[in-house]
Amino acid sequence: QVQLVESGGGLVQAGGSLRLSCAASGPTFSNYAMGWFRQAPGKEREFVAAINWSGGSTYYADSVKGRFTISRDNAKNTVYLQMNSLKPEDTAVYYCAARTYSSSYYYRSYEYNYWGQGTQVTVSS
Repeated sequence: QVQLVESGGGLVQAGGSLRLSCAASGPTFSNYAMGWFRQAPGKEREFVAAINWSGGSTYYADSVKGRFTISRDNAKNTVYLQMNSLKPEDTAVYYCAARTYSSSYYYRSYEYNYWGQGTQVTVSS
């Protein structure tokens, strides 16, 4: 069983930055593909960013490309999402997701088998 705990959400003004963290349990974190998704009120959950087991490959939604950066520290069992130049439309609950024993990255929610509880990000205009 893998447990994921997100942190780092909050309220920020447009143009500001936040860094989300997702701490994962389990001894084999370095074998997990990781991803970030978000869900705004009244909208479906959408893909934000993904990273492969080593951190050598990343993939982003067009809406965040150039503003957000996903990274991981396998020694700390943690994946990060650095969010810069935030916009009001980035407001959502952000979820961390893991797919165990995977060598690639994934951008479809059904490809992940573990999810965190989410952390709220609110960007004011």
